[in-house]
Amino acid sequence: SRITNDVDAVGNTLNYGLTQIITAVCSIIGITVMMFTLNVPLTFIVLIVLPFSFLVIRVIAKRSQKYFRRQQNYLGAVNGYVEEMYGGHGVVKAFGMEKKTVARFDGMNDKLYDTSWRSQLLSGMINPLVVFIANLGYVAVIVYGSYMNIKTLGVFTVGMLYAFIQYVRSFTSPINQTAQISNIIQSTVAAAERIYVFLNENEEKTPAAPLSIPKSEDIKGDIVFENVGFAYEKDAPVLKSINLVAPANSRVAIVGQTGSGKTTIVKLLMRFYDADEGRILLDGEDITRYDKMEYRKNIAMVLQDSWLFGGTVRENIRYGRLDATDAEVEDAARDAGADSFITALPNGYDTEINEESSNLSVGQKQLLSIARAMIKKSRVIIFDEATSSIDTLTERIVQDAVERITTNKTCFVIAHRLSTVIRSDLIVVMENGEIAETGTHRELLERGGLYAKIYYTQYAGQVES
Repeated sequence: SRITNDVDAVGNTLNYGLTQIITAVCSIIGITVMMFTLNVPLTFIVLIVLPFSFLVIRVIAKRSQKYFRRQQNYLGAVNGYVEEMYGGHGVVKAFGMEKKTVARFDGMNDKLYDTSWRSQLLSGMINPLVVFIANLGYVAVIVYGSYMNIKTLGVFTVGMLYAFIQYVRSFTSPINQTAQISNIIQSTVAAAERIYVFLNENEEKTPAAPLSIPKSEDIKGDIVFENVGFAYEKDAPVLKSINLVAPANSRVAIVGQTGSGKTTIVKLLMRFYDADEGRILLDGEDITRYDKMEYRKNIAMVLQDSWLFGGTVRENIRYGRLDATDAEVEDAARDAGADSFITALPNGYDTEINEESSNLSVGQKQLLSIARAMIKKSRVIIFDEATSSIDTLTERIVQDAVERITTNKTCFVIAHRLSTVIRSDLIVVMENGEIAETGTHRELLERGGLYAKIYYTQYAGQVES
């Protein structure tokens, strides 16, 4: 709503209202000069009325502005709610929440209606009051001008009075126009406040003189976490003194219960956030010394929630590396185990992905996300629950593909299914934001700690392969 309604409100005012205001100011200045030239006392009578007009505008605008501010906030809330319910209409239907959803919308819409009519009512009073005050000045000019005509016995003629009346009419016209667009101006001020709240958010920081990151083929892939601490909110640490070494060409698995800090580790590695304490090193260099965009280009990541853009299947895979050839796109799809279902689509790799990607299953979208990461050919690759939406048979295909593509690469794997991490070089077990234990699959089972508990819970009754 900030990007559409609020920006449109500001844009329309700049295109329409601003020109009116500039024209009005210029007209008022020019006409004032002409009135002073014609008759000074009558000009002062007209100017005495002016402060009362601005006082009325200021008093009413001050009262109505809070309602315009609420109106923009409620408009944003209604638009956001409509979009959210439209995107999640399947969940709404599945849980039979249609009536409650409509009832909540009605409540939000009623608040929007209430603030809208209050703001329009108050701002609508400005123009009639300003016109009334201007007409009082108009009457005062006629009365005093007639008196001057009689008193001066024709020195101040009727023609001069008529000319002055025309100037007064021209003088009050731009004031009335400004009063008429006062509601637009107030709505724009409220919209601008919401826009600047967004614009004033802290931007991603880039070092003043960032290091030039090596080319992908020159990166070894040694990753080191040194006493890393991080919190999304103050006094609520998510990671505490994380020390972790991932040698080049190794596969490191991070496991643990929900909320233990697994995904936060890779978010810090991707520099979606920067650590509050400690540092993360890539080949011995602190990653905060690199430009974020250039740094991220050298790391591939498969997110837990797959996201596809509008376009063809081929274009979505090529998003990982825009200069990739068609042959490379198809090779990446084969490596990810996606080629078989892609070729079965109506137009193969040129099949258009529709809105919300509803013509693909969740697992198919995840496979395309994996292919998109594979085509990047980075020395460091991250899988964040990459197989969470894939069936067991496809998971095995993806595991074999991961085995192939992670050769001579540093790989981080976050998973709840321990079957995807068994063959890792190092398994890191997270608990409450700390590393509880580390080791290989065999070592951790023999140790009988948290990892063993999770493993036997998942595979109770099964014989270890």
